[in-house]
Amino acid sequence: MTLNSAVSHASKLPDVGTTIFSVIGQLSAQHRAINLSQGAPNFPCDPQLVELVSEAMRAGHNQYAPMLGLPALREALAHKVQQLYGQAYDPANEVLITGSASQGLYMAISALVHPGDEVIFFEPAFDSYAPVVRLQGATPIGLKLQVPDFAINWDALRAAITPRTRMIIINTPHNPSAQVLSPADLDALAQLTRDTDIVVLSDEVYEHILFDGRAHCGMATHPELAQRSVIVSSFGKTFHVTGWRVGYALAPAALMNEIVKVHQFMMYAADTPMQVAFARYLQTPDHYLQLAPLYQQKRDRLAHLLQDSPFTLLPSAGSFFMLASYGHFSDEPDSEMVKRLIVDYGVATIPLSAFYMDGTDNKLIRLSFAKDDATLEAGAAALCRMKG
Repeated sequence: MTLNSAVSHASKLPDVGTTIFSVIGQLSAQHRAINLSQGAPNFPCDPQLVELVSEAMRAGHNQYAPMLGLPALREALAHKVQQLYGQAYDPANEVLITGSASQGLYMAISALVHPGDEVIFFEPAFDSYAPVVRLQGATPIGLKLQVPDFAINWDALRAAITPRTRMIIINTPHNPSAQVLSPADLDALAQLTRDTDIVVLSDEVYEHILFDGRAHCGMATHPELAQRSVIVSSFGKTFHVTGWRVGYALAPAALMNEIVKVHQFMMYAADTPMQVAFARYLQTPDHYLQLAPLYQQKRDRLAHLLQDSPFTLLPSAGSFFMLASYGHFSDEPDSEMVKRLIVDYGVATIPLSAFYMDGTDNKLIRLSFAKDDATLEAGAAALCRMKG
C-alpha cells in the first residue's frame, strides 16, 4: 500500500521518471536475459583486494577518514598521475577521495556552476550530466558528436560558447561510443577555452582501458588544460568493484577548495577500509596497467563471436563498450529493438537514444563486454540467432 503525502511540492526534475535503464532492468529480470547491458563486470575482483579491505576492517579502520581522504591514498594517486601523465598535484589540497565518480561529478557541477550559467557537454552522454546541471538552475547544452566516428565538431563548440558558458564536460574514453580524445583534440579544447573562465570537467573513469596501443589523453596530460580542469575517476571501474562506490577528483587548489565545501556537507568522507586497501593496492602499478590487455581481449572475443550476427560493429577504442548498428536491416526504434532482443532472444543491451536529451535514434545499441567468457559466448549466440 502506498502512503499518501500530506504535502504538495513542485518537482525540480518534473520530466524525469522511470528511465529506459529501469525498464530494461525489469524486463531483463522478467525474461532472465543475458546481461550485455550493464557497464559493470560480472567477474570477481582480485581476492587480494578483498583481503586488504578485510584486513583494514580487522585492524580497526572503521571510523571516519579525513575529509579529503586518507593521506596515503591521496599521495599514491598524486604519484600515479605524475608518473603516467606528467602533471603534479599536491596531495594536501588538490586530490579528493569521493564516494564514487558520480558523486565527484555532482560535487564539481554543484560547486562551480551557478543559476543562469550554461554547461556544454557532448551527446550521446552519461545520463546524469544534464539533470545535475538543471538542479543548479543552469542550462545544459548538448552538442551532438558526429556519427559514426563520434568526433567532436570543434566549429560547433566554438559557436556554442557564449558569455554564459561556465563549464564544458568531457568524457574520455567515452561512454557510450567507446571513442577517445587525441592530442589534437586537447589542443583544440585548449585554444577554445584560452583566456576564459570556463571550467573543464573531465570524466575519465575508463582512463586505464584503452586499446590497440592508444595512450590516455586526459586533461592531466595537457599542462594548459590541467590549470582549468576538474578530473574525476573511479576505483570501481578500474578494479572491478563498482559496488564499493569510491572515486577521486583532481583539480587546482582554487577549484578544489570550492568542491570540498560541497563534499563536507554531502558526505564528509568516503569509506575508510576501502581507502586503506586502495592505498596499498596502488603500490603495484600492474594492477591498473594490465587492464587494457584484459579488456582488449574481451572486446576482440565478443567481436569475433558476433561475426555471424546481422549487426555491424563500430570500432571500440576504449571503455567497456562497443556499439552495434542495425539500421541496414530494420527501421524499428532502438528502444523497441532492445525490448525485442530481451523478449524474443533473451539478451539485454542498451539503446543509444537513452544517452540523448531528445532521444535521437541512430539505430545503434550499446553492448558491454565487461563480462566473463560464458556470458560473452551466450550473449553473442543469442544475437546471432537474430536474422537480418
